[in-house]
Amino acid sequence: MNGLMIFLGILFLLFVGRAIFVPLLIAGFLWYLINAISAYYRKIMPFSRECKLTKFSSVMSPLTCRLFDGLALLLSFATIGGLVYAFITQIRPMAVQLSARLPEIQFQIHLLLNYLSNSFGFTINPDHLPDFTTIAASIGSSAAGATMVLGLVLIYILFMFIEQSTFGKKLSSLFPEKKQFNKMRFILNSIDENMKKYMFMKTFISAATAICSYLWLSYMNVEFASVWAFIIFIMNYIPTFGSIIAVTLPILYSLATASALNTPILVATGLITLQIVFSNLLEPRLTGRTLNLSTLAILVNLVFWGMLWGAAGAFFSVPLLVGTFIITAQFDRTRWIAVLLSANGEIPEKEGD
Repeated sequence: MNGLMIFLGILFLLFVGRAIFVPLLIAGFLWYLINAISAYYRKIMPFSRECKLTKFSSVMSPLTCRLFDGLALLLSFATIGGLVYAFITQIRPMAVQLSARLPEIQFQIHLLLNYLSNSFGFTINPDHLPDFTTIAASIGSSAAGATMVLGLVLIYILFMFIEQSTFGKKLSSLFPEKKQFNKMRFILNSIDENMKKYMFMKTFISAATAICSYLWLSYMNVEFASVWAFIIFIMNYIPTFGSIIAVTLPILYSLATASALNTPILVATGLITLQIVFSNLLEPRLTGRTLNLSTLAILVNLVFWGMLWGAAGAFFSVPLLVGTFIITAQFDRTRWIAVLLSANGEIPEKEGD
């Protein structure tokens, strides 16, 4: 009974404090992403192995190693900055143009529904369709609110980098016993390793799907192909539902703007085929090797975090599930949870076993 009350209390705290936790989660993700990219750059730089052995060898001076580390971090920031610049200069202008076209698209969809109703003898109430103009206004207001959140996220990231060098000392102070410290370090290293594998796999699949979708939409002369490809790339990070939404939007747009019905049919066939190939055939194989998570657990987790924290919760649902899976596998009282979350009942061995 006490455990249930604690669980409900934590849920209430997460929901009420979402205005604090969501920006902190986004900041933590970006901080982790920058460090992961920096670690990759450092790995391909000269003297990477020698600097790891600096404490035991005089081959490289600590100052030289720090200079390379600083350069890798700068390259990581430049990579993120380049992606943001590409979005602002290439994607955002087209998104603004698309937003201005939404009332026209809404009108074209109504005309199409009237045509289908008269041709096939069934009635569809246009009021039951989503109002794209209202959605655009909602997205615009959300973007204005996101600007304030972005400021808070940047502040969080700044202080995370300032205090990054003290994280090891704090971990040692929190777990003074060697056995506890080793277990916690093992958990954090496992989360880090699996998260990097997941992010690489998901980014690769999302990017491949988006690029192929862009080429297909461009070949079919669908307007705003780069915007649709960007939406597909982002939404593919949300399991199942994200892919459905990402494909539906360009299909509806093609259906509303095409002069003949064969174009939206070909657009739908191509995009759905790409999603099946990448998301339903290739991704499960990579995910199974990487995470060993149950598909049902992923879907339930998606709904849970989506209800709790909205779009941000849905986006980060799998990384949060990865952390939960690894942590619960390390303690006897919670290993049954890890078994339920796993795809085949196999879970990581406990540190020290």
